[in-house]
Amino acid sequence: MADRSRPSRRPRSIRARATGGAALVVLVALVIGAVTFVAVLRSSLSDGVRSSAEQTLDGLATRVEADGAGVVAAEDDDVLAQLQDDDGQVLARADDSPGQPLDTAEESRYRHDGERWLLVADDVDLPDGTGGVLVVGASLEDADAAVRTVTVLLVVAVPVVVALMSLVTWSVVGRALRPVDRMRREVDDVEGTNLHARVDEPGSGDEVDRLALTMNRMLGRLEASQQAQRRFVSDASHELRSPLATIRQHAEVARAHPDVTDTGDLADVVLDEGARLQELVESLLLLTRLDERGRDRDRAVDLDDLVFAEASRPRATVHVDVSGVAPARVRGDERLLGRVVRNLVDNAVRHADLAVTVALGSVGGDAVLTVDDDGHGVPEADRTRVFERFVRLDEGRARDAGGSGLGLAIVDAVVRGHGGSVAVSAAPGGGARFTVRLPLLRD
Repeated sequence: MADRSRPSRRPRSIRARATGGAALVVLVALVIGAVTFVAVLRSSLSDGVRSSAEQTLDGLATRVEADGAGVVAAEDDDVLAQLQDDDGQVLARADDSPGQPLDTAEESRYRHDGERWLLVADDVDLPDGTGGVLVVGASLEDADAAVRTVTVLLVVAVPVVVALMSLVTWSVVGRALRPVDRMRREVDDVEGTNLHARVDEPGSGDEVDRLALTMNRMLGRLEASQQAQRRFVSDASHELRSPLATIRQHAEVARAHPDVTDTGDLADVVLDEGARLQELVESLLLLTRLDERGRDRDRAVDLDDLVFAEASRPRATVHVDVSGVAPARVRGDERLLGRVVRNLVDNAVRHADLAVTVALGSVGGDAVLTVDDDGHGVPEADRTRVFERFVRLDEGRARDAGGSGLGLAIVDAVVRGHGGSVAVSAAPGGGARFTVRLPLLRD
């Protein structure tokens, strides 16, 4: 059954939209340009006809004033010529001129014998002392014919130009989008089983090439995330299986040989492994939820209070020195930051011989927390790997007191989630130094 929750949309091609938009813009520009050109051409040609008519008028007026009205009747057929008295009556006219009086208004238009004429007029003084108005007309036929020809050419040329431009745009946009469509097909074929696949990069250095590079980076991140998830599931399954196997083994021994294993020993094993299992599950849940942590729970946190609270916990063989702790306030989740301090101190206690030193201070705009132990330290080659999940170095495995290999991974995730950083180096007195930097709370 079709999904009616979303309105159906007709598929629209970017290629078609780009071509249509370009064609519309060019069409509008060409139409405006053509109309303007025709108007300017018509005006220019009319000015030429008017100038010619005025020259004819000036020459004819000079002759009329010298020789009389008879000069008008002798004019050829190329112009209209008419002499009127002050009352508008026709005194004389050329052979091809009409008998009724012509309009004497400036630049009048008159249609005669199927042609348009441009009329110009001027006052003249006749030799007998009377006055009159001389009207001369010049034909606009050649100008109108030129305008019609240009109009027809533009009517034909504009659609042809728009069609050619649309064809070129369609071709160019299609060639530009062809790599995008190819990348779409390649990405569409990528599934969970072949995240190692990559799209071909054109190498052109343009937007399409950068899009391909971005897609490959995205696929690389997805592949790395999938591999990390698979490693995480594999390691988690292994770590969860160990305490369960221990409990089951002791239970089977107690059942098969009740005289060898008493209830107290079995209870101790179950409690110890159950506690380890609980800690492991809680750590896994915490790591899973860290990425979803919201900022609404962040408050002002006194890091020195968290350090002193952690140092006050009783420990059998290792002394925790907090004499170098100074006040430092940051913004964050107090519970998670307390977990950072606890994990670092517990890790240092687990690997220390006699003492653990905790210091806290301010450097620049950061609160700097350092936790030193006097153990064997962390080899330089492993100083990045120790923050990965389920990583325990050989020395840590030999002296393991129930650690799951998630403590430092939690530290790294929490610190990065608070905008800080954590690193491990060699302590001045031997052993390992873990350094946490967090932005100080600004007033």
